[in-house]
Amino acid sequence: MLIAGLAFFVFWLGSLLGRIATTLEAGDGLVSRIAADGKAIRPGLEHINRTGRTVAGALPLLYGFAEEVIRKVSSNPDRPQVAVPATGRRRSRIHETVGYAPSRH
Repeated sequence: MLIAGLAFFVFWLGSLLGRIATTLEAGDGLVSRIAADGKAIRPGLEHINRTGRTVAGALPLLYGFAEEVIRKVSSNPDRPQVAVPATGRRRSRIHETVGYAPSRH
């Protein structure tokens, strides 16, 4: 009885390991395809990152210009700030890095 139980256990374990091996083999194919796609993308990443840094650097400047435009077209000249979000004024790093300060009229 013990030998029959061990034989069944070994058979069951072998079938489980076979299914695991099949799943891992399919996963290996997916990993190979992902690696190949990554090789195709890698050369353009530096360009994408450089463009993203340029756009991110321009956002505070554009935000300042937008505030200035809104201030100029405001129907209430006594109100100094029109476009201030509820959370307060957004902190810009452009003032610290390049010394940009929008003119206040």
